[in-house]
Amino acid sequence: MARLSCGIVGLPNVGKSTLFNALTSNAAPASNYPFCTIDPNIGIVEVFDSRLPVLSKMSGSNRIIYAATEFVDIAGLVKGASQGEGLGNKFLANIRECDAIVHVVRCFDSSDIIHVAGQVDPIEDIEVINTELALADLQMIENSLGRLEKQAKLKKDLQPTVDLLIRIRTHLDAGKQVRSMELTAEEQELLKPYPLLTKKRILYVANVAEDDLPDMNNKHVQRVREYAAAEGNLVVPICARLEEEIAQLPQEERGPFLESLGLKETGLQRLAKTSFDILGLITFLTTGEIETRAWTIHKGETAPEAAGAIHTDIQKGFIRAEVVAFDDMVTYKGRVGAREAGKVRAEGRDYIVKDGDVILFMHN
Repeated sequence: MARLSCGIVGLPNVGKSTLFNALTSNAAPASNYPFCTIDPNIGIVEVFDSRLPVLSKMSGSNRIIYAATEFVDIAGLVKGASQGEGLGNKFLANIRECDAIVHVVRCFDSSDIIHVAGQVDPIEDIEVINTELALADLQMIENSLGRLEKQAKLKKDLQPTVDLLIRIRTHLDAGKQVRSMELTAEEQELLKPYPLLTKKRILYVANVAEDDLPDMNNKHVQRVREYAAAEGNLVVPICARLEEEIAQLPQEERGPFLESLGLKETGLQRLAKTSFDILGLITFLTTGEIETRAWTIHKGETAPEAAGAIHTDIQKGFIRAEVVAFDDMVTYKGRVGAREAGKVRAEGRDYIVKDGDVILFMHN
């Protein structure tokens, strides 16, 4: 089962640990000093899905299991991190293991909270981090090329990898990110052993002040939106301090509190949804007396591949999938009613699973 893993990065004092506290309701040390987060904190966060309680009630399930996202809070990077400045390469290595990068950018003015560069300039902050990620990638490529070029003299099948890495080096030298390159499926395959940081999708979190609620828009946020749009990335404005407060409230008090602020959902719910979107992830659902559960797969995966998210034996023994759209489950009050109304579909090996499909797998 695919679990989304996002590395939270940003300069010191931009609100990373505050955001992480809210994500996990877990007290990562948040302090008004650089480098308060020394080891990467890892939290598994449930992605709330309003469809699951509905299905659970129908099925009389004993438990609900939501899709999960892993968030890694990585210590504040600074200019020169790729050369070991600040806390250096150790934390760049932590980012390499993540699927996507959540880049927290300070978009509020405050005389109480020290900015590492002495002034608030979100674009400059973004470019400091992006430069460090690009320099770290260049270092990895240089190290790999030195070895590969020697090996390619004896093993000719390595030459395409050498050529590709040289092309990427030229691209990075021009100040561009690897994700902006057009790569063939074969080239994507060749790059799998090289977890390049600038190849990962970036989701910018514009951290705003409580004064910016409910619109969460200001001159800093607008600049981040323009920057992100130019490179094909997305922005989620969040007030990390508010999210931390919400996370401390009992579940039943959160809705009314949000409404009093003119908000429909938490910033964390928006962040989780957008994280799924940028990585092309969807959820299909299963429901029964034991549990109602959301399973995470990539868009475009087939019914047998979805079965494999549950267990490899179900994938191997796949016969067919009984599929009901979530809306039909609600309209006809469950699978039995949906079957009587002719809304249950028997799908084979080529069926592409859709978000919200409620599936029962038949297998050997």
